[in-house]
Amino acid sequence: MKNRLKYLLITFGSILLLLPLTLKAQTKDDFKKEHFIFENDTLNYRILYPKNFSEEEEEYPVVLVLHGAGERGDDNEAQLVHGSDLFLKAENREKFGSIVIFPQAPKEDYWAKVEVKRDTMPFQFDFKNKEKPTKSLNLVMKLMDSLVAEEFVNEKQVYVGGLSMGGMGTYEILYKRPDMFAAAFAICGGANPEIASEYQDGLNIWIFHGEKDDVVPPELSKDMARDINHHGGNAKLSLYPNDNHNSWDSAFAEPYLLPWLFSIQKQ
Repeated sequence: MKNRLKYLLITFGSILLLLPLTLKAQTKDDFKKEHFIFENDTLNYRILYPKNFSEEEEEYPVVLVLHGAGERGDDNEAQLVHGSDLFLKAENREKFGSIVIFPQAPKEDYWAKVEVKRDTMPFQFDFKNKEKPTKSLNLVMKLMDSLVAEEFVNEKQVYVGGLSMGGMGTYEILYKRPDMFAAAFAICGGANPEIASEYQDGLNIWIFHGEKDDVVPPELSKDMARDINHHGGNAKLSLYPNDNHNSWDSAFAEPYLLPWLFSIQKQ
């Protein structure tokens, strides 16, 4: 009996030792480093492909995720700090196989066209969304134009979302590319509510904000949700009573975020 128990323990231990060799952990390195060049400008981005990706045999959804101001730079890494883990989870990659893109804006640029006054808290924002886009957002739009034109992309399932500065960029790209996206999510962002009148009919968007946000006022999200719905859109608004500016932690932990997002297709 003792020998049999010893044998079982040795066998079980050997299996545990072999597991790391047979199971590949999901890491941020699964997001491949890429560069998009348009004319004389370059956009750094990371891209995650579905498992068993095939250009010839399938069509895939695409998700564009725009980072916040703190993740700007030129390392092509910082933009993965928030949100990338959600798309790397094994169960999500299995259930929601898609192409996921995290571009990175340089330190001196912004996703949305907005003037930010940082001498008071919360910051003050003067949105100029109807003007010419920033260089970074223009590059993102050119990248998305080229990607969506690929035969392996399901044009009915193209999505966009972002946090803080990226939430602001989300509102603006929805205005500048109204026919591209099936649905969107915007976390602690804001925009000029006037652009909501020019969004696609029936736009589906899930908006998140912390009620204690002392950087980007939650009223900006409330105003956008109200105006989107006023103009025939479908805006869901989730307010977290105890969250400050980091409401992206709560938003990315929402169990229904991805099921909701991928359930929506353009007609």
